[in-house]
Amino acid sequence: MDTQQLVKDFVERGYTIAPNILNGDEVKALNEHFETIHREQVPGRYEHPPVGEERDDILAVYPRVMNPHRFSELARAYMVDPRIATILRAIFGEEALGVQTMMYFKPPGSRGQKMHQDQFYLQVTPGTCVAVWIALDHVDQKNGGLIVVPHTDTLPIDCRNVGKPGSYDPDGEPIAIPAGYKGECPTLEPGDALIFHGSLIHGSGSNATSDKWRRSFISHYVAESCTTISKYYHPLVAMNGADVDRGVTVGGGPCGGYVGAAH
Repeated sequence: MDTQQLVKDFVERGYTIAPNILNGDEVKALNEHFETIHREQVPGRYEHPPVGEERDDILAVYPRVMNPHRFSELARAYMVDPRIATILRAIFGEEALGVQTMMYFKPPGSRGQKMHQDQFYLQVTPGTCVAVWIALDHVDQKNGGLIVVPHTDTLPIDCRNVGKPGSYDPDGEPIAIPAGYKGECPTLEPGDALIFHGSLIHGSGSNATSDKWRRSFISHYVAESCTTISKYYHPLVAMNGADVDRGVTVGGGPCGGYVGAAH
């Protein structure tokens, strides 16, 4: 893994791809672990569909698991994995702190997610967050791969959804891709990590296949020098696995208003 090249790509495009962050056995272990969490109704996952979703929505059957690092030792271990910590240290120029984890199942037929920017929700000061999106299946455009818009990390945060619950809200507006920019959907293999800037515009299409899942394990991070972050992301986690305290962002961050909980 060429860390210098990963950082170069991240700076130039707003995202980079780290191949083979996890090996096949690790990918299998994560998929089996989260299938158990789903089957046993482990606390921490959504028990009801978010606002606007119907009960026949496949994502109501397989909702995302929110912040499993708070109740799963395995999820926390991968959140602070030294391989990821090394890349983040190079990107931030200092140690990272973990702030959120999520597991998306995205079975065949499930819908996508509206275009958005993570920093809108996390309200990190100073600086921004960085997402590490690890593919747990083969991912491409057909099965709802992540769509990223290169170079939009330099744009300001779009504030049109201030006061709305989040990107699943049917009344919330997706961020339009600005003129002169074009989205792309990288193909990823199981264990590859897509790493992107908190201001980068991104979303996903629907899983249009009949037999291919698009599972992913996602963690968000901030620089250790972060002083405040939205109240929904506390406590933070140091790369040694210990909880860390930081302040709560007040005044709505860059948009100057309440923007709701984690997307």
